[in-house]
Amino acid sequence: MRLTVDGQSFDIDADPDMPLLWALRDLIGKTGPKFGCGIAACGACTVHVDGQPVRSCSLPVGQVSGAVTTIEGIGTAGGLHPVQQAWLEEQVAQCGYCQAGQIMSAVALLDEVADPSDADIDNAMGGNLCRCGTYPKIRSAIKKAAALKTAGL
Repeated sequence: MRLTVDGQSFDIDADPDMPLLWALRDLIGKTGPKFGCGIAACGACTVHVDGQPVRSCSLPVGQVSGAVTTIEGIGTAGGLHPVQQAWLEEQVAQCGYCQAGQIMSAVALLDEVADPSDADIDNAMGGNLCRCGTYPKIRSAIKKAAALKTAGL
């Protein structure tokens, strides 16, 4: 089967029921999405399929019909994505395990809502758990990223 991941095409030999997460990590070598729970409850495995956030641990690779974007695919060679930049500036990460999924959910939110309210953020980020409890910093980083995006940075 063929997958487009971060703008590249990959031919993979996988059982169609294999979770997308394992195809990304084990067959393609993308290590940004993490295994957290295996039941789509924690968000550590979040990637985008055609711009929509999905939990790759529970999505069979055979059901993927669009382009996949991982954390490795959101920045450019010339710089970080505004969400990545805001994450650094706000020093969000502690252990960092959940951060790729958090960032992917935040990117999807800001693609939909340019200036999200606290309720928008809570709604969009509700499926992403952080064991370190960096939720106030995550909220601040999303607001900063919105401002960076608006400013064209």
